[in-house]
Amino acid sequence: MTAPVLMTAAALASSPPPLPGFLNALSSPLQHFGVWAIAFLIMVEDFGIPVPGETILIAGAVYAGAGRLNVVAVGVVAFIAAIIGDNIGFAIGHFGGRALALRWGKYVFLTEERLDKAEQFFDRRGAIVITFARFVEGLRQANGIIAGITGMHWLRFLAFNALGAALWVGTWVSLGYLAGDHITTIYHYINLYSYYVLIALAVLLVGYIAWRFRRRRRRRTLAAAARAEETDETRSTGEVAETATGEDQAARTAPGEHETAATAPGEVEAAATAPGENAAGQHTQDRHAPDKS
Repeated sequence: MTAPVLMTAAALASSPPPLPGFLNALSSPLQHFGVWAIAFLIMVEDFGIPVPGETILIAGAVYAGAGRLNVVAVGVVAFIAAIIGDNIGFAIGHFGGRALALRWGKYVFLTEERLDKAEQFFDRRGAIVITFARFVEGLRQANGIIAGITGMHWLRFLAFNALGAALWVGTWVSLGYLAGDHITTIYHYINLYSYYVLIALAVLLVGYIAWRFRRRRRRRTLAAAARAEETDETRSTGEVAETATGEDQAARTAPGEHETAATAPGEVEAAATAPGENAAGQHTQDRHAPDKS
């Protein structure tokens, strides 16, 4: 009787801690497949398929903290699987994603112009997005595909993707491993304070939307003022042009006046010849007049 009891006690002592909440659903694959379950789900999640990759990583780290899995193996396998999965997503986006996006994007208001803007955004901020996308639900599954669609260089993507994978895996493996047997207590407090976190996030979101709205309205006001100023400048330019045209027309009429003035010397010359003619007439009269002496 003593031996079976001791064996049962030892088994219970070495059993993994019960995972609370949604983490408990991953106990079975972890017990049957170990780190391979972690690798498969993370890799599949990272090229767009909605599976609990991050959740099983946390659960695996908790198991490692309880001594049921090797924490180094969990970290290495998760890191490699994350890089492979994102590169599969990058290949999908690079070789077929843009054509598919342009073909079907109109149904989700994704135009070629918006896709070009996304490419420019990834050229400027793509490194930051790729590095921290793993911590955001939705971006974690799609960042490789988006990077491939927007034409991001593969080596650049690979470098920052590896950096992001290291940060992501290191963070969750460390937290899960340190949690270990205390995961139930930690989960309780997470649920307790999650409502406050959601309220804070809602306030921040409302503040951000209000800031964007005010910024957009200010831009519209400045644009309207610029258009009004441009209209005034155009009007002033038109008035100056009309004035210059009037002066040109006046300058064109000036040669006629000069021609009139030029005829004046001829009249003066004609007037000047008049005394000579008068003198000749007087001389003729004097020659024909009778000599009174």
